[in-house]
Parts: sequence; C-alpha cells; structure tokens
Amino acid sequence: MKTSNPVLARLGQAAERERAAGYAPSGPYGQPGYPQQAPPQAGYPGAPGFPSAPPAVTPMSIDDVVVKTVTLLAIVGVAAAAAWALVPDELLGVAWIGAAIVGLVLGLIISFSRMANPALVVAYAVVEGVLVGAVSKFFESLYDGIVLQAATATFGVFFVMAMLYRARVIRATPKFVKGMIAVMAGLFAVMLINLVLALFGVNTGLRDGSPLAIGFSIVCIVVASLSFILSFKEVEDGVRMGLPQRYSWVAAFGILVSLIWLYIEMLRLLSYFQGDD
Repeated sequence: MKTSNPVLARLGQAAERERAAGYAPSGPYGQPGYPQQAPPQAGYPGAPGFPSAPPAVTPMSIDDVVVKTVTLLAIVGVAAAAAWALVPDELLGVAWIGAAIVGLVLGLIISFSRMANPALVVAYAVVEGVLVGAVSKFFESLYDGIVLQAATATFGVFFVMAMLYRARVIRATPKFVKGMIAVMAGLFAVMLINLVLALFGVNTGLRDGSPLAIGFSIVCIVVASLSFILSFKEVEDGVRMGLPQRYSWVAAFGILVSLIWLYIEMLRLLSYFQGDD
C-alpha cells in the first residue's frame, strides 16, 4: 500500500525492513498480511528442540492511535497545569520561548526519524505542555475566560474535521497532501522568521492585533484545521500498511501537533477581538 505522505512512506519502509528481518504481524495462519507458514510440527523450526522464531509484531489499529492520543493529551494537560502553577509571571516569556524552541527541535527529530520512538513523543508532549501552560496563563491574565473559549473551539474544530473526513466530504488526495505540506512549510518559515525578527525588536505586523495579524491568524487556523485531514490519512494508511503497533505513537504525535497549533492560534485570534480591559 503506497502513500503520498513522505513521513509515512519512511515509516512504511522501516516496517518493510522489520518484516524482511523476520518480523511479521501476528494473526491466523494463511491470512493476508500474516505469516504464510503452517503450524510448526515435530522436527521443523518452531517445534521443540529448534530455536524460537522471531516474535510476531502486532499491527497498529485505530484504537491504538486513539489511546495514544488521549495519553499524550493527558500528559500535555498535566505539564500545562504544572507550568501554570509553578512558573512565576515574570518568567512566562522565558518558559514560552524555551519550550517552543525545545519542542521545535524534538518535533523535527520525530518527524524526520525513520524509527518510532515513544520516549521522544512523550518528551515532546511534556515540553509542549509547558508551552501551553505558559501561553494559556499569559492570555488568561489579560482576558478572563479566553482559555476555555479557545479549548472549546479547538476540540469543536477537531470533531467537525473528523466527521467531514469520515463522510469523505474532504478527501486527502495526493494533490491535497502535497499542497498542504507546501503551505505548512511556507507558514512555518514565515512564523520562524517573524519570531527571530521579534526577538530583535522588529514588528512585522503579523502578531500585533492589526487587520494583517487577524488575517494571518485566520489563515493559520484554516491550515491547522485542514492538517487534521493529513493526520487522519496517516492513521488510515498506517493501519492498511500494517505498521507495527508502536507507530501509533507517531500517528498520535501528528494529531497532537495540529491540536496545539490550532489551540494557540485560537488564543491569538480571540485575543484580537477582546480589546483592552
């Protein structure tokens, strides 16, 4: 099963190497995608007196991804609550920028790695939890109730996109996937450049509440919402490709990235319409 997603393609190649090394999804003999050998008999490999065959690998399922996603969200929530309670107001900016940089590095390593590493994904969730906690505390101190509004809007968009994908209203065609990857890469570059310029006191107008900033946040929200379609496609393709169960951590990571991005952009957009108290 081929996929147009480059990250998932690399994961598929890694799974193929595992199967070539003697690992295969567990299941009934003779089933498609399962070991094609007869049950071991006396005098043959697998029977008493012969070395054990490599252990079977359980393929990932949608339920695995759901469980891993909920787990990562719980970790983010705990880390965010800890950051909210423990980081003093005068250090929120330091925690915000530091967590953003560390999260960026971990995110790039996870995205371009050829192996699924649950420890790295969990570490990413912890760091992003600190980011979410610092950002949320800052905005809540300025606009009472904005965190609840942003969280509600974020999960509302997520469930709407899930329903649209399930109903095939929005399809992850190869052109859609390539276009989304190009747009997200462009937005990432713009945001990174804007962040660097902001650190040197240069205001580009993308984050100051101006009409340009509002338009930019709306674009980011639309792209972040559509990125869920890529994540759902990754899950669907991963299950069909028979990737090992641990790759569900990578699929859950993709969903988490989109959720956090969408949440922060929701906070920004809502803050633009709050006005000064």
